[in-house]
Amino acid sequence: MKMKFRSFVVAAGIIMSSSSIAQTTAPTVIEDFKPSTLNQPGQEYPQVNSQGYARFKIIAPSADSVKVSLGLGGRGGTRLKQMPDSSWMGTTEGPMDEGFHYYNVNIDGGKFNDPGAQNFYGSIRWESGIEIPAHDQDFYALKDVPHGMVQQVLFPSAATNTSRRAFVYTPPGYNNDNKKRYPVLYLQHGWGEDETAWSVQGHANLIMDNMIAEGKIQPFIIVMTYGMTNSARFGKIREFKMDTFQTVLVDELIPYVDANFRTIAKQSHRAMAGLSMGGMETHFITLNKPEVFSAYALLSGGVYTPEEIKDKSKLKLIFLSCGSKERPDAVKSAVTTLKDAGINAVSYISENTAHEFLTWRRSLHELAPLLFKN
Repeated sequence: MKMKFRSFVVAAGIIMSSSSIAQTTAPTVIEDFKPSTLNQPGQEYPQVNSQGYARFKIIAPSADSVKVSLGLGGRGGTRLKQMPDSSWMGTTEGPMDEGFHYYNVNIDGGKFNDPGAQNFYGSIRWESGIEIPAHDQDFYALKDVPHGMVQQVLFPSAATNTSRRAFVYTPPGYNNDNKKRYPVLYLQHGWGEDETAWSVQGHANLIMDNMIAEGKIQPFIIVMTYGMTNSARFGKIREFKMDTFQTVLVDELIPYVDANFRTIAKQSHRAMAGLSMGGMETHFITLNKPEVFSAYALLSGGVYTPEEIKDKSKLKLIFLSCGSKERPDAVKSAVTTLKDAGINAVSYISENTAHEFLTWRRSLHELAPLLFKN
């Protein structure tokens, strides 16, 4: 299901994989398959080859049919064939996009996770995950550099009558100088995910660690919290009440973070960004609360128009991005219009990706150096 968000179309869910696209002439599949880096310890399958094909093996000897469903709601996928040893095996018909993908296994109509793969929260459930190595994966690789810390915090929320959870990334050296204060980026996940997504699937902490080690950015804090405050069924994203989440973020979480971490508690040193649904939240809140944030970023999450920006005097940056398989022309056009109106706007298009995490990893990598330059 897709929803129209102003002039930009984004998927309501967080992933649209491009696997299993039939080829007119079937290419030769190179038999250099290796276990996915996201497999459970010691598990041989699923596997990935150098071309980006994925191969699956499921042990279900009594099954009548087995299919691996990749992408939101099981769109697209690979039907497996039963082997002489009663296992089921199959290879995607075409190479998958580079980067991270959710998937599940359909056995005789039932939805299950692959026992060979690690699980990740997405599509409002724990899903299996597979990683197709990207040619530019070095920027989010785990390296021998100083590392920051991602810690869980629980903060009180009168608006939802409960305690809520957030994860806070503090940069390397944060605990070494109790006088230094930092800017903050509030970074939101997509629909169906939770507050773990950006640091687990997105590798936001590793992206930051590597860029700080390379001297490409000034260190800043990232806060990631759960973006839902009421249940919204699949296909019913407009039932989500963003005003309640705005209260949670602006009136409850930000004061908690400013009180418990060494932040620079000023609008000039605070930014908000989000992917997909998180972009919709960012759009809503930043326009309602321009006195809170000085930089706005929508990652596959819509656009801003000059008419929406009521006061640009303290707005430092608008960053818009998407994958080249989404609506890049809409993003580029919106940024041109914003620039013509005197607003500092930047666009970024992730090549050969769609509504998926490599788009958003790359987007964060491009956004981070533009934030808090002063």
